[in-house]
Amino acid sequence: MKNVIITGSAGVIGTVLTTEIPHRVTCFDLPKSDARDYQQLLSSMRGHDVAIHLAWNTTIDNDHTDLLDPENILMTFNVYQAAVEAGVRRVIMASSVHADKFVNRKLSGLLLPYSLPLPDSPYGAGKCMMEALGRHYADSKNLEVVCVRFGGVNVNNLPPQEPKSERQVWLSHSDCVRLINCCIEASEIPNNYSVFYGVSHNRDRLHDYSNPVGWKPLDGAD
Repeated sequence: MKNVIITGSAGVIGTVLTTEIPHRVTCFDLPKSDARDYQQLLSSMRGHDVAIHLAWNTTIDNDHTDLLDPENILMTFNVYQAAVEAGVRRVIMASSVHADKFVNRKLSGLLLPYSLPLPDSPYGAGKCMMEALGRHYADSKNLEVVCVRFGGVNVNNLPPQEPKSERQVWLSHSDCVRLINCCIEASEIPNNYSVFYGVSHNRDRLHDYSNPVGWKPLDGAD
């Protein structure tokens, strides 16, 4: 059993994980805890094996606007730096399928996570920045970094009926929990770094969910 701290623990994904993953979980979220406060984050990270970073302010910065909240990038930097300083071995970062455009795009096959991404919004570009900064920390600071490009996790745990694109990227709660548990329990992360898609086995899916941690989705929208 690992000691795991989760930023953004009160969000949809955070709530699923804090109640389901079989590890000792420390919740870290507003209003009590703020990932923009480096010293508070650093103090809270000490003594943990794994940090899961889900915190992201979507009131300004989301895939439906042309706005970017720089404090989301600040939180990302704080998590990487605090993990190194606190001796946390592995971080799991919530990237997004929006890091690489998939709606109204001509594709010759499934989208691969290591192809040059085409962000669909400033939000998606922010997630690409998260991935790039993680690669730097994996290479220069010997930090194990896993960036999961999450699909759609919703409160009611049901695949959306429409639009089709949302149905294609649905991720069930149980698949989400198994995914993160595989990331936590993997014996190692090859080359300290991995990025992969987190979507269930949906009909007409657009994303290749191959990964080095042994996760396979068991659910599907259809």
